[in-house]
Amino acid sequence: MILKFKLFTIFIFFTIFSYSQEKITLSGVISDGKNNETLIGVSVYISELKVGTYTNEYGFYSLTIPKGTYTVQTDYLGYSSAVEKIDLNQSTKKNFSLLETTTELNEVILVENTYKTKIKKPEMSVTKLSINTIKQMPVLLGEVDIIKSLLFLPGVTNAGEGQSGFNVRGGGADQNLVLLDEATLYNTSHVFGLFSVFNPDAIKDLSLYKGGIPSRFGGRASSVLDIYQKDGNSNKFSMNGGIGLISSRLLAEGPIIKDKSSFIVAGRGSYAHLFLKFTDNKNVAYFYDLNTKINYKINSNNNLYLSGYFGRDIFSLSESFTNTYGNSTINLRWNHLFSDKLFSNLSLIYSDYYYGLDLDFIGFTWESGIKNYNIKYDFKYYLSDKMKLNFGTNLNYYDLNPGTISPLNDESSINYKQLDKKFALETGIYAEMEQTLSKKLNVSYGFRYSSFYRLGSSTINYYANNQAVVYDEELKIYEKGTPISTKYFGKNKTIADYSNFEPRLTIAYEINDNQSVKASYNRMTQYMQLVSNTASPTPLDVWTPSDNYIKPQIADQIAIGYFRNFQKGDYSLEVESYYKKVKNRIDYIDGADLIANEAIEQVILNGRMRSYGLEVLFRKNSGDFNGWVAYTLSRSEQQTPGRTPTEIGINNGDWYRSAYDKTHNLAVTGSYKLNQKWTFGANFTLQTGQPVTFPTGKYVFQGVTIPSYNSRNEDRLPAYHRLDISATLTPKHKEKHKYKREWVFGIYNLYSRYNAASISFRQNSETGNNEAVKLSIFGIVPSVSYNFKF
Repeated sequence: MILKFKLFTIFIFFTIFSYSQEKITLSGVISDGKNNETLIGVSVYISELKVGTYTNEYGFYSLTIPKGTYTVQTDYLGYSSAVEKIDLNQSTKKNFSLLETTTELNEVILVENTYKTKIKKPEMSVTKLSINTIKQMPVLLGEVDIIKSLLFLPGVTNAGEGQSGFNVRGGGADQNLVLLDEATLYNTSHVFGLFSVFNPDAIKDLSLYKGGIPSRFGGRASSVLDIYQKDGNSNKFSMNGGIGLISSRLLAEGPIIKDKSSFIVAGRGSYAHLFLKFTDNKNVAYFYDLNTKINYKINSNNNLYLSGYFGRDIFSLSESFTNTYGNSTINLRWNHLFSDKLFSNLSLIYSDYYYGLDLDFIGFTWESGIKNYNIKYDFKYYLSDKMKLNFGTNLNYYDLNPGTISPLNDESSINYKQLDKKFALETGIYAEMEQTLSKKLNVSYGFRYSSFYRLGSSTINYYANNQAVVYDEELKIYEKGTPISTKYFGKNKTIADYSNFEPRLTIAYEINDNQSVKASYNRMTQYMQLVSNTASPTPLDVWTPSDNYIKPQIADQIAIGYFRNFQKGDYSLEVESYYKKVKNRIDYIDGADLIANEAIEQVILNGRMRSYGLEVLFRKNSGDFNGWVAYTLSRSEQQTPGRTPTEIGINNGDWYRSAYDKTHNLAVTGSYKLNQKWTFGANFTLQTGQPVTFPTGKYVFQGVTIPSYNSRNEDRLPAYHRLDISATLTPKHKEKHKYKREWVFGIYNLYSRYNAASISFRQNSETGNNEAVKLSIFGIVPSVSYNFKF
């Protein structure tokens, strides 16, 4: 590994010095003019040269160009565009402050800016949503939800109403890398999937990468959701929040040292359980979370950030059991500017997911979880106006607890037991070049080289023929294998190791100023696996590292797309088609038991997965009425063939629908601003039902009725559809008053469609007939919330 890193470092610096040119450099930071919040992804464009760039994750940009006088224009969604004439005879640092209102300031002309598809940028299968857009969408029970808003984008679904996680292009929820200020979140839901863990008041920027994934990301096979928290207002102190039917939130931010250091603290909690106190109901279900961040500007070349998140869900049923789970993260980051061309970010990250269960009626406590320690060092080198180089390295250490069982009290008959803890180390180095090859052709190409080491201390089972699952040819079923020997690996001893080369490539060809075609290819490797036999992740699900029996998932995806802006960006169209295949996607034998299983390899088989589809996104970006229509036509399938010619595999070795297959997915969302007081919003979604396996018959064996089933996931739930509406009232406030307020009224599922969350089969106790019973979670749900800011 050390030799690889040395060769990698030599390559990077050789590239840097080979392409450096003696030109002047325009660089700086772009921020919000009201609160100094740095802005991510701002376009900086010089019309005379027809060159441009974008600010990075910390608001920094750099352009290397010939000397001269140029018109510099900055564009950012939701902000006015700034156009300024600048004389550049030497390298210059120029910071820009963008405003949300149309104004004229000295020689800087501000014009209205709307969303536009990035025609030239070699980037595709990437969706960015502004927080303002998300807040305008109708929501469940008045709770703005970032994850739920993603479900209105093409290629994104979930396992159903009230289910946690999200699925991207036919992949499982465990195949998504979810980052909050670079820290990994292993569970993204509150209240078992009804709400997400993200407080929208504390979020600055989010990007969802469905394909063409940059080389700096790794560790998952499907997508990356990259979210950054706000830095905090360094100009003045302010507060905002909201009061809803079941939860409230409050955010405070302000300067510690004006224009040099700031803080932000945001808290959120639900209180619906308090109303149960007035009844005989002793059940409890609530959540709370806390977002924090402090930043300090040491000087113009150095910035420090300390951010964190802490969230918990508590569910208690009549004091018979108590369930607690949630995420905790902390990240210390150092931004350093080596020069006006070379930017770096060093991050020290800790992430923890905890799950606890107290069973009073049995008398024991169950605890499980995963801890992650991550060191990242990323660099961005602006070689010239045509070349930008990203490179870096990271090291991830995993500490996984599959389960700890402890007696709840002295009267308990349960003995203490610790399932073997699991440890692993994942490393990665990457390099990626973004290059303009001609006036019409832009490319981004690079690689990621990852390594993974499953470490002790653990006891490993060994099986005959190295098969932990045994096939009974007479009964045609799979059964658990019996270990023939075991071996103990001491602390930090390598049990298994893997290395993979992950190339990435994106090409953008500009047909003209308003339309382009793009294509991408990326390979992703996922070494951490989620052990779950449900379509939607649950808080109890356990992560496990790749080892001798569980191989890393390797995903290859290609995509091609057509992108166009109409009428100066007032409308935009994005059409993409993709094909993805995944090696070593695990599936479970019939009757698999996953909880507290110390030999999980005995119930899983390695198979493969494929998905393909067509995505269409049409947006109206400006005016009083705006929104989009998203449609996806897709297929997602799995195959687990037999390991020998005599084995049947799962589903006779044939391809079968994955749990995430949705043939049709239509989503329409819109917002209409009637006047300064009233804004209306609406969402409509229609999608094919979730794949399920229904019984096809039954038989009686020794007095026990046993259902029989056909092929796996051959059936479907009924089609899912609903309509949501909202109305936002913003009372006029006096300019002298700092207090601002708004009322948000909403109706979720306007026509009260009882969508099926599941269908179960039973025998009617009165008639004796078999019957199917549909379970629905929500009908029509009205809501009201009150938001304020001062």
